[in-house]
Amino acid sequence: MTTRLFSFIGGDTGVWRVARTEVIAGEPLPAAKRLAIASGPEIQSDPHPAWVLRGMTSNERYAVRKDERSQIVAKQRSLGLPEATYAALIPIRKNAAWWALTQDQRQHVFEEQSKHVRIGLQHFPELARRLHHCRDLSENEPFDFLTWFEYAPADEAAFDKLLAALHATDEWKYVEREVDIRLVREES
Repeated sequence: MTTRLFSFIGGDTGVWRVARTEVIAGEPLPAAKRLAIASGPEIQSDPHPAWVLRGMTSNERYAVRKDERSQIVAKQRSLGLPEATYAALIPIRKNAAWWALTQDQRQHVFEEQSKHVRIGLQHFPELARRLHHCRDLSENEPFDFLTWFEYAPADEAAFDKLLAALHATDEWKYVEREVDIRLVREES
């Protein structure tokens, strides 16, 4: 059984209550009241989910500098901390122009033009995150990446600042679909 495969299940069950959903680009997701997260080949708990998004954890593909990877590991908090009762699921699909670039070209946009990792490092350790790659499962998944963030309520402004900084970069001209799903952890 693998713990690299994760399913984010939007529906009526789950410990995360959907506080709000905002479409940043492209099509919305169907409305969901709650979010459940399953890892591995677990059976979905919601018999009629509004949506299921799947992704796999993988190696850090765009943090190529040894010092960047070390800084990420050293600064990033663990998921599941008791005080991190707020979360965000950010599914993103990049356009065909992004995928037509070579890996080196995408790396250049990510690292040199947008400075994605450097921007992110400014917001650790307040934020915990885990990136999921959907294209590793299939190019037919509705999104290419699912990023899961957890943080304390007092750090929501820092999270909003992170998103605003990333949205202002050259990298975001390649985004064709993005949804910002904000959540609060509470028992259903």
